[in-house]
Amino acid sequence: MHIVLDDSAMAAAGQGNVLASRLIHRAHAEPGWHLYAPACALVEADRARPGTAEHLAALPGITVLDLDLAAALAVARQDTWAAAHTQYAAQPTADRPDGAVVATTLPAQWEGRPVRVLDLTP
Repeated sequence: MHIVLDDSAMAAAGQGNVLASRLIHRAHAEPGWHLYAPACALVEADRARPGTAEHLAALPGITVLDLDLAAALAVARQDTWAAAHTQYAAQPTADRPDGAVVATTLPAQWEGRPVRVLDLTP
């Protein structure tokens, strides 16, 4: 299972959201579970809740996704960097042929976008 955290899910994890905590635990403890934090979303989450970036980046089950050239070009075409980098990260790749699911506490934000959503709203 490949899951990309959006900025709302990252901030929720820092606030003790049980569902986000379970995802983090699974990504650390269970084979086949992969959790990704796009760098642009990580910055936005840290702006909303200072300290979030350092906390999430230190967790062993989370892979921070850099803003490489392909991601930068995709982000440049969008209005918000966090959502654009998250959406880009959820698209299929050689490592993730089926793409990834976007974990969020704001599922309405993703309506009409070409991503699958995992609602972490308690």
